[in-house]
Amino acid sequence: MRHFGYLAPSMRKALFHQEPAEFTADSPAHMLSVALGATLYSPATRPCLAADIVKQAGRGVVSMVLCLEDSIGDGEVEAGEENLVRHLTALAEEDGSGPVLPLLFIRVRTPGQIPDLVRRLGPAVRLLSGFVLPKFTETRGIPFLEALAGAEENCGRRLFAMPVLESPQLLYLESRAQTLEGIARTVEKYRERVLALRLGVTDFCSAYGLRRAPDMTAYDVQIVASVIADVVNVLGRADGTGFTVTGPVWEYFRLHERMFKPQLRRSPFLGRAEELRTTLIEHDMDGLLREIELDRANGLQGKTCIHPSHVAPVHALSVVSHEEFSDAVDILRPERGDGGVLRSSYTNKMNEVKPHRAWAERTLLRAEVFGVAREGVGFVELLTASLPQH
Repeated sequence: MRHFGYLAPSMRKALFHQEPAEFTADSPAHMLSVALGATLYSPATRPCLAADIVKQAGRGVVSMVLCLEDSIGDGEVEAGEENLVRHLTALAEEDGSGPVLPLLFIRVRTPGQIPDLVRRLGPAVRLLSGFVLPKFTETRGIPFLEALAGAEENCGRRLFAMPVLESPQLLYLESRAQTLEGIARTVEKYRERVLALRLGVTDFCSAYGLRRAPDMTAYDVQIVASVIADVVNVLGRADGTGFTVTGPVWEYFRLHERMFKPQLRRSPFLGRAEELRTTLIEHDMDGLLREIELDRANGLQGKTCIHPSHVAPVHALSVVSHEEFSDAVDILRPERGDGGVLRSSYTNKMNEVKPHRAWAERTLLRAEVFGVAREGVGFVELLTASLPQH
């Protein structure tokens, strides 16, 4: 699979200086953790689950979570498990003539569901990349990870964990540091199985009866922003101890009455895609675009998505710009190994080799999986090319 693989080769050539690389479910974990991109959640009870997976794969989704937790009712779990097993089994029995399937994960409620579902899937487990572990803390997380390790050994397939950091203990100030320390110990112990850490911002807001409006990002809700900052501080470091931490969900996909001015400037769209700008604003996508940018500025990669319309904006803004790529390449040139300062190729900034090295390494990894835009190509062109396919 590859990002933007649904675009015609001629279109990719026109958009990309360096096209996104191909990857598979067996690619190295450090590559997959970035390649997750917009991870689309779907209730496991969907009656056309297999068809939905195939459809979204054809539209550019490369990672999906089939949810048996908060997205379905307590009385629907058994039916959801049966539905999930039935549809994944049917997909596994097809001849593979359709699109390459996304990386598939199951969000469970209890540790016991992991070995049970792996057993019930049988040969169809080959379609599964891992499990999403809810309300993760040290106490709650260890049984999930032990169950995952046992299931992996029994089925002979690499299975990843994606813990969701959403518990009240992580939110409350008096218990946050201790909870973060416990989570850090746990994920370090099981490092080879932890693909990425996901943030459950909806649960954070719930603890205080809050819900952010479509005019606001998660970073405008200060109590949420403080948790994100602390999670990245402890678990997202670039010194080799950190993990990929993904961006929080954007809840909105319908029209709401606006209180504040749109957040999208006209200038990037002038003469090219004014209609696209209007559409994005009408569907509250301007807030999503701003939050994606703030996610990256705050050390997060990818995003949890609950609607297919969110996927294209996340991926368009994940492509590395030609300017970013030029800076990263200059910083990492072998002859710059002893440090120093240089003017950027675009002659508009200072690149300081040692302090910017970690940024450059992360940028080139993102460039590998999402590609590098041609000079003069921005997210407007990338999004315009993507939307007709969605």
